[in-house]
Amino acid sequence: MGKSKKQHNHRNTQPSGAVSLITIADKTSPIAEQYRTIRTNIQFASADRKIQTIVVTSSGPSEGKSTTSANIAVVFANSGQRVLLVDADMRKPTVHKTFGLTNEVGLSKVLSSNNSVLEMSRPSVVVDNLSILTSGPKPPNPSELLGSTRMNQVIEEARHLYDVIIFDMPPVVTVTDAQIMASKADGTLLVVRENVTRKDALTKAKDLLEMVQAKVLGVVYNGAQNLKDQSYYYYSND
Repeated sequence: MGKSKKQHNHRNTQPSGAVSLITIADKTSPIAEQYRTIRTNIQFASADRKIQTIVVTSSGPSEGKSTTSANIAVVFANSGQRVLLVDADMRKPTVHKTFGLTNEVGLSKVLSSNNSVLEMSRPSVVVDNLSILTSGPKPPNPSELLGSTRMNQVIEEARHLYDVIIFDMPPVVTVTDAQIMASKADGTLLVVRENVTRKDALTKAKDLLEMVQAKVLGVVYNGAQNLKDQSYYYYSND
């Protein structure tokens, strides 16, 4: 079964470079239900510690990590939790496009100033309980900013303001950004896409995350079933 008309229309109206928010366009779709399943698995991923800060990355580009970040943020917010979606991909940001926001201020501004997360983040106009911290202007040194003491302060501030903080990161094999943040976060999700993710790149991604002792919550698999354009997701905590 292909996309519903409602889902198809939503994709067409998304700004260029934005990802599809199926969890808003069609909450009853099987794909939206899979995102809710991912949410449930994250909530029960650790018996002794609440998973509050979550890094979402992939081994390479075009694997769906930004789509996953945004949709998981929406389903967490729909459950009544206060959620902050942070576009920590300061190299190729997409979150501001997805939610129709400007990008003059954001994470890079917070990290290079004394501005608070609360000052720089903006509430979503379409999803209750969801706030967005866009990437901000592209800095010359994203890795250094993410690895800074200031970033640690920002994370702690966000922990006191929100129940769940989701960081949309660049691919882990491409640059060190995701490694840096995975070492700081409570958990990491690795997104793979059928016929795109290479086995050697996936192995390297796993090794890079293990190197910084990241807690890998599982893998989100983005594939095709029956028809070429049908996507689905599942969560594994192996």
